[in-house]
Amino acid sequence: MPQTRLIMTAGKAGAERIFATLEALLEEDGLPIAVVEIDEAADIHEVSVYVEGETGPFERRIREALEETFPGLEIATEPIPDVDWVAMSLEGLKPVRAGRFLVHGSHDRAAHRPGDMTIEIDAGQAFGTGHHGTTAGCLEMIEQVVRREHPANALDLGTGSAVLAIAMAKRARMPVVATDIDPVAVAVARANVRLNGVANQVQCFTATGFAHLALKRGRPFDLIVANILARPLMALAPQMARHVAAGGSAILSGILDSQRDQVIAAYRNQGFRHIRTLHREGWVTIHLKR
Repeated sequence: MPQTRLIMTAGKAGAERIFATLEALLEEDGLPIAVVEIDEAADIHEVSVYVEGETGPFERRIREALEETFPGLEIATEPIPDVDWVAMSLEGLKPVRAGRFLVHGSHDRAAHRPGDMTIEIDAGQAFGTGHHGTTAGCLEMIEQVVRREHPANALDLGTGSAVLAIAMAKRARMPVVATDIDPVAVAVARANVRLNGVANQVQCFTATGFAHLALKRGRPFDLIVANILARPLMALAPQMARHVAAGGSAILSGILDSQRDQVIAAYRNQGFRHIRTLHREGWVTIHLKR
């Protein structure tokens, strides 16, 4: 379903008041809300609400809630193009190495070496190109974070093929929740989880952002991995802060080099610390801690 961003602009204090009002107003709707600093010197901040489908009812509710405090507040709209999440996550299956992980198709089972942690994804689902740099970056970062922090549970938000959820389950032998907005992706994910022998560790659900009961039951998570896109990641920053355990980590990707600083700023505003950034093929993978 098409998604639209509703945008309100104000100074820092005003943006924080708008955010607090909208967070309470839209809590039951499960809509992602974000505050991002646009220009520090000019004190310009954006508050964004991400809505699927018809925006009119939400615009009216927002105007009514803010009318007294912010009379005449303008609400701009920005359509967000549909993304084929399955294609993006399964962008290819020639054997790919990242840390200890080897991701391969069924026709490349012989490619593994002693010590490899193999993940098999059916080549027939993968559109035949090389793995996206964001996937390899996430795998490499997962290897580092799991080795150092020993998380007890994890969430793969926007799982696509479930390659990252499988990697976490195999590397840490821990329970993993995997979600995606696309039910087709979730069906693919479940099949791949079974194929890789981690069905007893990985649960897959269709969900938008954090709007699923399984996420409320499972939180807080020691590790959350989200390989989606920069704007949705910034919108999810406040909810991410509520779902990552104190001292836990978030691994974020689907972010262009040029978007890195903006994403980090959105998460610093929610109490995260930047630990490390990996650069691959014009994309970045970011490790943050609460």
